[in-house]
Formats: sequence, structure tokens, C-alpha cells
Amino acid sequence: MDRMTHAYDGPLTVFLIGLRVHRPWRVGIVRQAASAMPRMIAELERNKAAAARGEEESLGYLGSRSTVHVMATTMVQWWRSTEDLYAYANAADHLHRPAWTEFYAVAKKDPGAVTIWHETYEVTPHGAESAYAGPKPLGLASIAGVLPLGRRGETARQRLGSRLA
Repeated sequence: MDRMTHAYDGPLTVFLIGLRVHRPWRVGIVRQAASAMPRMIAELERNKAAAARGEEESLGYLGSRSTVHVMATTMVQWWRSTEDLYAYANAADHLHRPAWTEFYAVAKKDPGAVTIWHETYEVTPHGAESAYAGPKPLGLASIAGVLPLGRRGETARQRLGSRLA
């Protein structure tokens, strides 16, 4: 079995965002909160494809993956930088800012119906390590491609660089 690592090299921002439903009978609030993210991801994926073709400037979004839990969902997003993430989040001409404003207006009707949360992590260049064994990688490698594991080091410590060795 081939052992691989992610091919991404450079600074990276990892953004976790999620939704937890506490009162599923509050259908309008749950629907508004749950329906906004797919539209934003579609917008980001369109930009990513157009930027790859040289038709638009990249927003810095590299890709994302979602997991679904009982009454909750979590998405992992990878961004080129925290500045790119914040620029997208605050831009009035993209979908996030209006969705954010709409969510708070709708959520006022029952503030306990859902929880929306996020966490942002800045990763320095060479500050991420990964290992994948199997026919199809997940995580960052599914976004950025793969390299043979040995190209970055055989151990996690080696792949993170000499500061941990």
C-alpha cells in the first residue's frame, strides 16, 4: 500500500464551522441556518474554478469537506490565508455577509434553536503534516493532491521539520 502525504506547501488557514440543532421544530430558523452554507460553498467553488482558468482573482479558498452528526454538522475549510477568509466573510458582494445578517435576524425569534460556531487556525509554512494509506486520501490531500510520504519524511516529526525532531 502506498503511503502518501499532502502536496500543499505554504501558509494555510484551517477554518472549522458548524451547526448544531437544539430545537428541530423551529423549522424556519433551522432551514435558514442550514441552507446558507451550501450556497456559499458553491460560490467559493465557482471562484476557485474560474481562478484556475485565469478568469477571476482567487478568493483564497482551497476547498472543504463536511461531516454530519446527529443534529449537527461540521465543515473543515482550507484557505490560503486568514486575511483571505476574513475578506470573503466581510465582503458585501459575496454571499456570506448577507447570510450572516439574515441569520441573526431570523435567530432572534428563538435564540436557543441552533448554535452556529467556528474556529480559525493559522498554520505556518511546513507546519502541517499528514499521512494517508489507502486508495483515496481525505483531508488536505483531497484538496491539494498527494506526494510520496518519504518526500517529506518517514515520521510525523520529520514531516513537521527540525523544530520537533
